[in-house]
Amino acid sequence: MSSRPGAAWPLVAVFTAGYLASYLLPTVVGRLSAHLGLSPAQAGLVGSALLLSSAGAGFALAGRVERLGARTPARAGLILAAVGYGCAALAGSVPLVVLGVMVGGFGSGTATAVAASGIAARRDPHRTSSLGLLTVSATAGVLYLTIPHLGGGHRLPFAAIALVALLVWPATARLDGARTAEETSSPITGRLPHRRSGLVLAGGMLVWSMAQNALWGVSSRIGLDQAGLSEVTVGAVFAAALGAGLLGVTGAGLLGARLGRAVPIGLGTVVIAASIVLSSSARDLGSFAIGEIMWNTVYPVVLSYLIGLAASLDIRGRWAVLAGSASSVGVACGPLLGSVLSEEAGYPAMGLILGAATLLVAAPVTAVALHTGGRPLVPGSVRRRGGAPAALLAATTGGLSGAVPKLGSPEQAVTELRVRRRRLVRSAIRTAGPDGGSGQSNAYASTSAR
Repeated sequence: MSSRPGAAWPLVAVFTAGYLASYLLPTVVGRLSAHLGLSPAQAGLVGSALLLSSAGAGFALAGRVERLGARTPARAGLILAAVGYGCAALAGSVPLVVLGVMVGGFGSGTATAVAASGIAARRDPHRTSSLGLLTVSATAGVLYLTIPHLGGGHRLPFAAIALVALLVWPATARLDGARTAEETSSPITGRLPHRRSGLVLAGGMLVWSMAQNALWGVSSRIGLDQAGLSEVTVGAVFAAALGAGLLGVTGAGLLGARLGRAVPIGLGTVVIAASIVLSSSARDLGSFAIGEIMWNTVYPVVLSYLIGLAASLDIRGRWAVLAGSASSVGVACGPLLGSVLSEEAGYPAMGLILGAATLLVAAPVTAVALHTGGRPLVPGSVRRRGGAPAALLAATTGGLSGAVPKLGSPEQAVTELRVRRRRLVRSAIRTAGPDGGSGQSNAYASTSAR
């Protein structure tokens, strides 16, 4: 989806703007509770409204980004994010804050959907998604270090998200524009590929993300109320945790697919479950910091492999957007679930419940990674079970810009002539009989090798 071959940074920038709101969720929920007089459950509900609006945008755009082009929806999403979060920052009443949050959330979801579709079409979706998580983690880490020192009540986190959306705007000039009907016409339409695996992955990501963000949404309250830390100390712990996440994502990007996707997803999810239990039961700085740092180190690593796995299921990005939107629904339900569980059962019991839920989804999601192999389509490769060559997919969808000939170009005409020649050779092999079999086979081998 990038405008130039190999230009990943516009997608990474849009990805960062779309994901930033969920990364800042603890401080958003904590400040809504502290400065607007909301209970933890009510503040969590506002956070859930933000993320549900984001998920709605993803479901609405699934499969449509290719026709619309990346530039227009990305710009619309960034405008909505800047306006919505900006209004929430300026508003002093709860209804206006909620309205601004929902508008901004829809903008965040739009930006995320554009980025997910573009990432799925790249040669190495895992590397690009890792770079995106690296950037958003670094941005959130800087904000966690600075926001506690600046005050500003509930306004400052929303203003920061709106500002990032405005700063990302120039990057949209490097994204693709709308395509004509001829450019978007493709024989690869109809049902989604790998429907069973995709549905299992989407459902698993929903539950997985719900458990993660149930903890993340109340992490600041655990540090403040149960561990007895100050807001500055909690912010420093979050910044250190996100810094550790940078190292984790960097390592995942360097590791790539050497271990496949099943091992990082399965083993990483087990570590995450243990981290949730440790962090939720923390009663001092040491245990709280260890739990949060360990969790934030592994969480983005597993998430990058999940995003890459969803992208590998469909080069047009439909499963990437749908699975990402299902994950956003889980993210949206997380703050409310965490608030309710912590109020009714306490933080340690909440951690045990969330850890068990995380372990339950590890098996089916890991099975999807094993079943599909998680191999992204690259030029010249063929998807299992009789799938079309990636070069043909890219040529008809515009997925790998510059990597293959475009439809209607002279290069495409040459490719079609070669395909016809190969068909003629195959026909000659079938009709030549046993006398000419060896010679025709050699002719076909030499033709195919060109």
